[in-house]
Amino acid sequence: MPDIQRVDFNQHRNCLLISNGTAEVIIATEIGPRIVGYRLVGKENVFAELGANSVEKTEFGEWHPWGGHRLWHSPEAMPRSYYPDDIPVQVETINDNSVKLTEAVEPPTGIQKEMKVILHPEGSRVTILHKLTNHGIWPVELAPWALTIVRGGGTVIIPNEPFVPHSDDLLPARTMILWKFTDLGDPRWTFGSKYIRLQSDGTRPMPQKIGVGNKQEWAAYLGEGSLFVKRFPYVEGEAYPDDGCNFETFTEGLFTELESLGPLCWLQPGESTVHVEDWFLFDGVKIDETDESIDKNFLPLIEE
Repeated sequence: MPDIQRVDFNQHRNCLLISNGTAEVIIATEIGPRIVGYRLVGKENVFAELGANSVEKTEFGEWHPWGGHRLWHSPEAMPRSYYPDDIPVQVETINDNSVKLTEAVEPPTGIQKEMKVILHPEGSRVTILHKLTNHGIWPVELAPWALTIVRGGGTVIIPNEPFVPHSDDLLPARTMILWKFTDLGDPRWTFGSKYIRLQSDGTRPMPQKIGVGNKQEWAAYLGEGSLFVKRFPYVEGEAYPDDGCNFETFTEGLFTELESLGPLCWLQPGESTVHVEDWFLFDGVKIDETDESIDKNFLPLIEE
C-alpha cells in the first residue's frame, strides 16, 4: 500500500514523499504547488533539479523554475505568468496515496492554483488534477497549463496523426505551431512519418519550441533508458491556446519541458476549470533513430 513520509529533497525542506513500492512522487510544500520528484524506486529522478541560481527577474520579484512540475495559466505573458510561487502552500492529505496542494490567491491576477496528486496503489501511474479558480471581480480568459521540466540529455517524442492516403482525405489533420525563434533546420529536430522528436543538447543553447493539437493524447520523454509518458485529453471542437495547441515542448541547452494544456475558457468570478494528466514510467527502454524502433520498443507500452 502507498504511504506518505516527510523528507528533505535537495534544497527543498519538508517535502512529502508518496511511495507504493514501485514509484515515488516527491511534493514540495514550502513552494508551489510543485512536484519536484518522480522516479521508480531505486532509480534517478526523471525531473530536472535546478537550484536557486536559476531565476527569472520580473516586476513582481524573482521567479524560479526549480525543475519538476508546475501549474500555470495560458496564454503566456510577462510578468503575469511568472508570478513568484516561493511561499508555502496549503497541504491537505486526502488519504495514503493522494495530496491536495493549494496556493494563496495571486494578487495581480485573482487566480488560485491547486493540484491534487494521486499515486495509484500499484505500478507507476500518477494522476494530477490541475485546478484554476478565478477569485477576481471580472471574467478571465485562460487555460490550465501543466509544465514539466525533465532531466536534460534525452529526447521528446510526439506522435503524428495516423497516416491516411491523399485520395482518402483531403483535409488537414491537426495544428502545428511554430514560434519566431523555432528553427526547423536545427539538428535537434527529427520529423519522421509517425513521430516528431526533439533532442535535448547541452552544447546548443539556442531555444526551440513547437506546439501541436495532439489528438493521440500522449507525449513521452526518453532519457538513458527510462521512458516518461504523459497522457492528457484532446476535446474535439474546443478552442486551445496558442492557435490550437494542447501540447507544447521547449528546449534550451539541457533545459527541456513537456507541456500539456486544457481548452481556453472564460472563467467567471468564482468559477474553476480542471485539467488532468496521467504519468507513467518505464525502465530499460531502448530505441534507435527510426520510427520503426519506437513502434516496436515502446509504442506497446503506451497503448497498454
